[in-house]
Formats: sequence, C-alpha cells, structure tokens
Amino acid sequence: MPGMKLFTIGYEGATQADVIARLKTAGVELLVDVRAVAASRRAGFSKTLLGESLRAEGINYLHLRALGTPKAGREAAKKGYIREMRAIFADHLAEPASQLQLAQLRTVAGDRRVAMLCFEADHAGCHRAVLAEWLAAEDGFEVVNL
Repeated sequence: MPGMKLFTIGYEGATQADVIARLKTAGVELLVDVRAVAASRRAGFSKTLLGESLRAEGINYLHLRALGTPKAGREAAKKGYIREMRAIFADHLAEPASQLQLAQLRTVAGDRRVAMLCFEADHAGCHRAVLAEWLAAEDGFEVVNL
C-alpha cells in the first residue's frame, strides 16, 4: 500500500462543520472513529449525529471502539503523560478485540481514503498517532494530520 495516504483529525476546539470541511478538502471517503466512548459534550460529535452528518456530506462513518484508549490512557493523555498513555495503549492493542479491529482498519485504509478521528487537536498527544505510526511502519502509509 505504499503511496497511500492515511489521515488523522482531532476535533478539540473545532466545530463539526470545520471538521467535515477539512475531511472533504482532503477527499476522505470514510471517517473511522477511534474513540473508546463515541459520545461528546461538544455539539455534533456524538456517534449517531456525527455519522448522520457525515453521510449527508458523502462521507461514510465507522466506529472501531476497540481501537480507543482505555480510561487510564485517556487520563494519562489529559495530564500530558504521553509515554504512559502510549504504554497503556500498547497493552490494550495486544488484546484480541483490538487486533481484530486493527486488521479491519488496515483493510479499509487500503481500500479507500480514510481519516481516523479522536478528540485531541495535537495528534502527537493522542493514541491515533500510535495507530498511524503502526500502519505507516507496517504498510507504508503516508500519514497526514489534518
């Protein structure tokens, strides 16, 4: 899959319209939600509403819950403990459900233009960076952070 792009996006500080516009500009066909909990206090980012809004704009939606960070990892990330979050998430990724969904992510990302969504604006402090790094290393994806 060399040459294929994999996008990541965080919605912290953004509106749903901003996020959808960035996805459309990048030509994203499928948004993969990699949050453990696809609910949000930010308007427009809860699973059902987000999925409906994306579909109305021609972008498909897929929630891969097992690729979300466990609560301890989310708490570490909030505190800025990125190394700790990465260690917690690496353990979580070794679990069978996570491995199945990681394989699913790899397949869909090979078939169409995919963006992974999570909360953090800065991808470097988010577990989606770990997923992107893994796919880049394993499959040669070019990672683009929107």
